[in-house]
Amino acid sequence: MRIARQLRSSYRVATLQRSRPVVSALSLSPSLSLSGSRPQLHAKSPLSPPYSVNGQRYIMSGAAVDAGASGSAGQAGGSKIIDGTAIAKSIRSDISHAINELQKKEATFHSPHLVILQLGSSSASATYIRMKLKAAEESGMTVKHIQIPSDAESGDAKGTGVRKVLDQVRKVNSDDKVSGILVQLPLEGAGKEDEKMVVDSVDVKKDVDGFHPENIGLLSSRIGTPYFVPCTPAGVLRLIESTGFNLAGSNVVVLGRSDIVGTPVCALLRKKDATVTQCHSRTKDLQAIVKKADVVVAAIGQAEFVKGDWLKEGAIVIDVGTNYIPDDTKKSGQRLVGDVDFASASPVASHITPVPGGVGPMTVAMLMHNTFEAAKRQWSVGRDRKLVPLPLKMLEKVPSDIEIAVAQTPKPVADIAYEIGVQADEVESYGKYKAKIELSVLERLSHRQDGKYIVVAGITPTPLGEGKSTTTIGLAQALGAHLGKVAIACVRQPSQGPTFGVKGGAAGGGYAQVIPMTEFNLHLTGDIHAVTAANNLLAAAIDARMFHEYTQKDKALYDRLVPKKKGVRTFARPMLARLKKLGIQKTNPDDLTEEEASKFARLDIDPATITWNRVLDVNDRYLRKITVGQAATEKGFSRDTAFDIAVASEVMAVLALSKDLADMRARLGRMVIGSSKAGDPITAEDIGCAGAMAVLMKDAIKPTLMQTLEGTPVFVHAGPFANIAHGNSSIIADRIALKLAGIEKGDNPERNGYVITEAGFGADIGMEKFCNIKTRVSGLNPNAVVLVATVRALKMHGGGPAVTPGKVLDQVYSTENLELLEKGCANLGKHIENAKKFGLKVVVAVNQFSNDTPAELELVQKYALQAGADYAVPANHWAKGGEGAKDLAEAVIQACEDPSEGFKFLYDLNQPLVKKIEIIAKEMYGADGIKLSAEAEAEVERYEKQGYGGLPICMAKTALSLSDDPSKKGVPTGFTLPITNVRLSAGASFVYPLVGDMSTMPGLTTRPGYYDVDLNPETGEIEGLF
Repeated sequence: MRIARQLRSSYRVATLQRSRPVVSALSLSPSLSLSGSRPQLHAKSPLSPPYSVNGQRYIMSGAAVDAGASGSAGQAGGSKIIDGTAIAKSIRSDISHAINELQKKEATFHSPHLVILQLGSSSASATYIRMKLKAAEESGMTVKHIQIPSDAESGDAKGTGVRKVLDQVRKVNSDDKVSGILVQLPLEGAGKEDEKMVVDSVDVKKDVDGFHPENIGLLSSRIGTPYFVPCTPAGVLRLIESTGFNLAGSNVVVLGRSDIVGTPVCALLRKKDATVTQCHSRTKDLQAIVKKADVVVAAIGQAEFVKGDWLKEGAIVIDVGTNYIPDDTKKSGQRLVGDVDFASASPVASHITPVPGGVGPMTVAMLMHNTFEAAKRQWSVGRDRKLVPLPLKMLEKVPSDIEIAVAQTPKPVADIAYEIGVQADEVESYGKYKAKIELSVLERLSHRQDGKYIVVAGITPTPLGEGKSTTTIGLAQALGAHLGKVAIACVRQPSQGPTFGVKGGAAGGGYAQVIPMTEFNLHLTGDIHAVTAANNLLAAAIDARMFHEYTQKDKALYDRLVPKKKGVRTFARPMLARLKKLGIQKTNPDDLTEEEASKFARLDIDPATITWNRVLDVNDRYLRKITVGQAATEKGFSRDTAFDIAVASEVMAVLALSKDLADMRARLGRMVIGSSKAGDPITAEDIGCAGAMAVLMKDAIKPTLMQTLEGTPVFVHAGPFANIAHGNSSIIADRIALKLAGIEKGDNPERNGYVITEAGFGADIGMEKFCNIKTRVSGLNPNAVVLVATVRALKMHGGGPAVTPGKVLDQVYSTENLELLEKGCANLGKHIENAKKFGLKVVVAVNQFSNDTPAELELVQKYALQAGADYAVPANHWAKGGEGAKDLAEAVIQACEDPSEGFKFLYDLNQPLVKKIEIIAKEMYGADGIKLSAEAEAEVERYEKQGYGGLPICMAKTALSLSDDPSKKGVPTGFTLPITNVRLSAGASFVYPLVGDMSTMPGLTTRPGYYDVDLNPETGEIEGLF
């Protein structure tokens, strides 16, 4: 153990006299393929593969100096000195040159970064660390030295220092900027088990010391190769090779059996086809065994153990030992010697390493070599982002959605995360096939440029929907599984109301779905339940606050809000925010005057102005109007209110529009629930429960990672209604996806990935809100819009019979009718015109149904192009998966590359609310103007007075027509848009005018979808979901 401890902590980099040039400096020109996850050993050298990146080879040429050249190798009694110091210097120089050359060719390759962790402040360890820092600088690398006080130094409990080291290891393991990790041993005050635990915790791909059990184990294995070879054994082999000696078939004796020198050296030599005998101090007839050796490697830990008369004439001697013996001639009273008696061995050996100046410098040089290898591998793997598609077995007769979904076996979600570059500690699994993604990925990838951003919208739909979700998923499958691009779909989480109602789920359809679709369409990771809980907590708090204000006088109310605890009053955090809002600059509850205390405690909510309803994720028409407070305990204080469906809650809109946790907390606090009787807005912060709501939402803010049928990634996050709210998935999901799909500055643009996000309902609603609301908040500008159209919907807009859920479609929708179709194409033309008003590239996707004829598809394509679309492509992803959307995907790629006039908003936020409403009505819907009811006018006046006039507009309108009347198809004209009411979502930061009678709680039809949904009691499988 003595030699092991010495080697792990105290390799010295000592320089011999300058008169000793290198015998044969190391030529680093081996071969390593960076395409795989692990280096492959090359026949020429198991240690130093060529640096090949994108077909470009970077060879670290040796700086060998012939023994016969000017300044020949130093002699030691007949043997040649192998100058490790000079060879190591050559290696460092070559590494620095290779890094510079690679950076010239690849702008995204950054200098290797090594982290050295030290526990304690041992002067010996500090010396060795300084040597490594200097070597790294000479090699063109950066180093960070993290020093943690030992328990003895800090006075902490035993084991605290080791825990801190482990914490640091975990951090640097997951840090993309760190190429290699070195734990400086020994760990001061730690035992052997602690040291092993720390070494084992280092990521094997960053274990540049080569001490990880996996690296040590694979070194001796024939079934695999290690990521790294321990530095000292690697240096030993380099020193032998520098002599020009051919190891194949030679006899080599290794003295020493430690796991970090002796045993690894034996493994390396065997890979060079040497015949290796491993000995130790108790080996019998040791002298006789050594006498037969062509090469002797001494790492036995005993000073001058090997004598010259033990050696075969002309043997090569590599002395790994570092031992101190007494020497009165030295100032320190001791001198450093090896395991070989240099004086007697040098006349016999052909080549010999000195101590110091032999193996020691090479150990540090090979550490630099390993760190460079780690950096290249990490860079290459980080660029690969190779998706492994799932094979999709398609049938000519397309089965039901659920039959297709359950027939496919998804990949583990951890695999999906790895393929797109999400690290293990950023994945929070919810079962095997879905996981939350930590927001910390945004900070880690902040240096990346965003990928291409595509929004999927549609024409004015039939009540059956036109396949935006299916097209979003099909396009992602085509880009990712068939064209080899990084492609991430971002979709909303579906509400269980429509899932059990008429529309069904929202996982896509046919061979373009999110899987597992049963989990996707039901509880998923509980985000909607969290929204429901947070919303209803606020609703309960509002009624409770009003009750307590009704039933208590000012002083009693204040005393109960700010009670004494152990004789001391303190304000809670939300109370401080209310004090600031009221202009009361006091923080001690006892300092408030009676008037201030009354003003603080009494919100004086006007019940008639309350806009906050309770929510439930079920279609329940009987909750559209209810009365609360009928129990005798409420003392007659009742009021009329209602339930909304959960996804119509402003909390859901806040979730979708939040940029981070702090932003969500602030938005929840800003939500206005009504006004005081004096006309002042009352917020959730005033009520005092915004912080508690944020706690309920802390996990919901993380997007959920799932996958498509073909194994491409999907982010599912948030599900705001597209009529009452803005109808788009979350900003956070889009931001994370764009970073994962993006590239670094200077990278090849062809490596850019694509993020496909869906906007709800027709483009007049979902796309308009995406552009005017979501992009204003996020700062993310789309590269293109995909407009989904169907022959069925266009025929309806051309005057075809009504399309009604649950009823058989008229025959006109299953037979060719070009006249009807051409008339209906005007609706498509209007949506293309609308998209162009935002400066967007437009790709029309004709979502192909089985009854569509080639002539019908061609007509739609031609019309779309004549109407101003940049591309128009039929897509048959429902029946053929990603393969059926390849043409669409190629059109999207091209649209993102084409020059663009630049994204622009439809209106200026500084315009009055009524003006902004009018612009949307005229420009998007084709209305002649707007007409506000008296109630709507009063609300507009109140909101502008309260300071909300600068917010964007979120129109609450039917999706079934461009007008307010769902029966008016095509492109209605000559109508005035009625605004019946105007409401405020201050937390989501928009004002939403209600166009006509808008319901926020859907009802169930006579024959809802839940009739078809059941559980198979034998298999436990869900049946009938669609």
